[in-house]
Amino acid sequence: MKQMKRNLMRTALLFSFFTISLFIFGCSDQSSPSSGQGQIMVTMVDSPADFEHVNIVVTRVEVHKAGADSTSGWTVINNNSATYDLLTLRNGASAVLGNTTLDAGHYTQIRLIVGTGSTVVVNGMSFNLNVPSTGIKLNHEFDIMDGTLYALTLDFNVDHSIHQTGNGQYMLVPTIRLVPVVTSGTISGNVAPISAASSVFAISGTDTVSTIADASTGAFKLMALLQGTYTVKVVSKNVLYNDKTIANVSVTAKQNTDLGTINLTLK
Repeated sequence: MKQMKRNLMRTALLFSFFTISLFIFGCSDQSSPSSGQGQIMVTMVDSPADFEHVNIVVTRVEVHKAGADSTSGWTVINNNSATYDLLTLRNGASAVLGNTTLDAGHYTQIRLIVGTGSTVVVNGMSFNLNVPSTGIKLNHEFDIMDGTLYALTLDFNVDHSIHQTGNGQYMLVPTIRLVPVVTSGTISGNVAPISAASSVFAISGTDTVSTIADASTGAFKLMALLQGTYTVKVVSKNVLYNDKTIANVSVTAKQNTDLGTINLTLK
């Protein structure tokens, strides 16, 4: 009788272990990406402009796979409509446009579908922003590798993207840099005094990336800079202060170059 009880207990334990194993296996299989998939994450940052707000309504973000036709080759990576105030996306702030698994392969384009309701705010007044096309199509070739993350930054240059076409009439003609995170870094620092109200520029050849030092702290961060050497120029909007140029600032991929405090002198 004792031997029979021991056998029954052993059988029950084995059955319980088998049931738990099936449960764990099923849960882990659902949460893990399938074989042959990687991950894409697209974030957006912005350069300063002479507006108070620039609100862009993005209803969908898609990518296009190489070799597919222009209609069926698009894969949605974000289907949640959202409004982004571009002028808040600077000095280290960013917005995630898409973060999802994606079939491994070669891709050639990214498309932002823009909905109705985009606006610009000038002198406290809101104006409709005319978007000639519902889709902002960006040519950018990239590879999604099995089990790896591809991170990409969209640097929206508002100053070159918004055009006044008439009295109270504005049009969006997007100027956007696409910079893979794996090849880019940042430059940060503080401008003193805060009253200088400075703009900061990173210049490399014909390429310029800019931002505005924070009005309350003087802090700044230049985002999505391709690895290389830059000239950093600090331009004061306060006529009492001299501008300042710092040459040979090195940017390393996936790292930040901290310039510390940049002190502007009185004229």
